[in-house]
Amino acid sequence: MSKPVVAIVGRPNVGKSTLFNRIVGNRISIVEDKPSITRDRLYAEGEWLNNHFLVVDTGGLDLNDETELKDEVRQQAELAIEEAEVVLFVVDGRAGIKPMDREVANLLRRSDKPVILTVNKVDSKELEEEVKYDFYELGLGDPIPISAKHALNTGDLLDEVISHFSTDDTVEYDEDTIRISVIGRPNVGKSSLVNSILGKERVIVNDTPGTTRDAIDTYFEVGDNQFVIIDTAGMRKRSKVEAGIEKYSVIRSLKAVDRSDVALMVLDATQGITQQDKKIAGYAHDQGKAMVLAVNKWDLIEKYSNIDQHFAEEIRYESNFINYAPITFVSALTGQRVLEILDIVEYAAEQHSRRIETNVLNNVIKEAISMHQPPSDKGRRLKVYYATQPRIKPPLIILFVNDPDLLKDSYKRYLRNSIRESFGFDGTPIKIIARERK
Repeated sequence: MSKPVVAIVGRPNVGKSTLFNRIVGNRISIVEDKPSITRDRLYAEGEWLNNHFLVVDTGGLDLNDETELKDEVRQQAELAIEEAEVVLFVVDGRAGIKPMDREVANLLRRSDKPVILTVNKVDSKELEEEVKYDFYELGLGDPIPISAKHALNTGDLLDEVISHFSTDDTVEYDEDTIRISVIGRPNVGKSSLVNSILGKERVIVNDTPGTTRDAIDTYFEVGDNQFVIIDTAGMRKRSKVEAGIEKYSVIRSLKAVDRSDVALMVLDATQGITQQDKKIAGYAHDQGKAMVLAVNKWDLIEKYSNIDQHFAEEIRYESNFINYAPITFVSALTGQRVLEILDIVEYAAEQHSRRIETNVLNNVIKEAISMHQPPSDKGRRLKVYYATQPRIKPPLIILFVNDPDLLKDSYKRYLRNSIRESFGFDGTPIKIIARERK
């Protein structure tokens, strides 16, 4: 099931980033009392009343400024609006309606998307009464006055947001079907790789980033195995592709990841792993998806002894948080190693669904602790009484301990590595949670 997208838009300095941080519960976006601090789109997961959704923070829309940066910010916001299920149009209740607000309102009316007019910086009942009717002029329905900074009326705002979510109409597949999301930056060869895997021209292949408009699901079988491959190559129609903007176009990849079992992350061998690659891979990791890294365009790399090993080491160094992901070097153009991809994906999916018997798991945990005792904190040492694996996809290990706060990240990494040494779990993240034994 893919999460709905909620886009936050508006002119500069109306408090969009503050509202973004309030909704997602973390201070992720930069907040400063200065226009145009937020330049690219930020993504995070929000939750309200058990409804999970993606929140997109955009830069300030300035439709009258055609400088390169402002034009890029405008395109980012337009793309976010295009992909969103709900748009939060944020205005400044203290400043009143500005000409730029009217321009943004005109843009939003043309989008034919549910728009919630959000009047921010209203931090008193007196001001709420004062501005209550001023913003009807924008023609976007009832304004909702809030103070993102002080969390006033943000619950009412989120009630309105989730009321616009449609029921999920994702196609249901057989439980044994492995759903693969093909993700990555534009123009790394995702569509070409999909075509090479399928052996037919199922999707458009073009060197222009963003040729494929929609994610395309293709069901196929190989032997006794069933797969669904989700191609997310396209972020925008070809006519709308603009220089600079495509590096931010990841919404479709994020939504495809949500409804997949295995994320096939495609990298460009001529560029290595970039910051944007790590952002996309990081989302798949955080969502607990199995992952395989396919380094495409390997035919363009000049070969020398052990180059694949050196290349893999560089990727591991740059993206240590996904060091469990198998790496394969392929060429969609020549077909090199393409047939091996599904074998690796199938193995990663098996590991993703693997469950360890409780007594065996506890033996491994006890041995790891005997080899390397937990460090003490203020005279107290972590004691692990019991371990169990209640869940798969991804494997979840719960440790019952004397004090969960004593399980530091470094020791959690040590235990996770010990589990991998004993059981593998190649291609899948492992989540470890500590609970106090009552």
